[in-house]
Amino acid sequence: MKDRKKLTYGILIGVLGIVMFSSKAVMVKLMYQYKIDAISALFLRMLFSFPFYIAIAYFYSSKKTDIPNLQKDYLWLIFFGVVGYYLASYFDFIGLTYIKASLERIILFVYPTIVLLFNKFFLKKPISKKQKLAIFITYIGIIITFGSEVSLHGKNVYLGGLFVFLSALTYASYLVGSGWLIPKFGVIRFTAYAMIVSCICVFIHFGITLNKEILNYPWQVYALGFCVAFFATVIPSFLVSKSIQLINSSNFAVVAAIGPISTIILAVIFLNEKLTYLQILGTVVVILGVLLVSKSKKK
Repeated sequence: MKDRKKLTYGILIGVLGIVMFSSKAVMVKLMYQYKIDAISALFLRMLFSFPFYIAIAYFYSSKKTDIPNLQKDYLWLIFFGVVGYYLASYFDFIGLTYIKASLERIILFVYPTIVLLFNKFFLKKPISKKQKLAIFITYIGIIITFGSEVSLHGKNVYLGGLFVFLSALTYASYLVGSGWLIPKFGVIRFTAYAMIVSCICVFIHFGITLNKEILNYPWQVYALGFCVAFFATVIPSFLVSKSIQLINSSNFAVVAAIGPISTIILAVIFLNEKLTYLQILGTVVVILGVLLVSKSKKK
């Protein structure tokens, strides 16, 4: 009974975390309606997130794990903070300037299949026949959804899709490479440290661009920037970590299937986006492929 309550609680907070994460694309698209560029939008997200991660890092800095941290561990943490959060976020924000929020979430959702491919080529972990089938199904779904969008909105969709796919690629590399670091730092401390590194990278990037318009946007831009930071970054990052701790990563991957669905619903409500029947079919195929990946991981 206790395990059942633990599973239920883990699923509920996992769903909440995924829905909150999924709202990011919708809020960023709302920010773009005020003619803000991608790096400025990302800067506001990280600017409002930064104090929270600093406070969390300070609070958990004294909570050591059983495994001592070596200097090279911190170097790797910096590397994955740059790749997994800064580059992944930057590519994603650029991609959103070209494609719909719903399509962005569908493309991002392929990262579990990329993790499998990285494990195969870099860690020499075999891919089962079921996993190969899952990868095939997932990318068929992407082709269906993406091809339909190109026919509707032209070649700029290719560019947006490429950047979002690069975001999925860099995030998947972070997941593969950071797996052995998390036990050394702990989930919360590792997440906070990596996000701080990412924030600093964004601040440097923004400083280079010298965008003097950052103080001249309408108040709605700053309100949305805070919402992206707090409700679609800080809170869900820890809800997801807690959910994974309670129900394990394989079960969480199944829960995460709600991500594209929730983004589509939010995009319809707040952005008046619409999907064709062919795109809905492609979305279902992508979700089935990722669910098959998740199921095969349990064995």
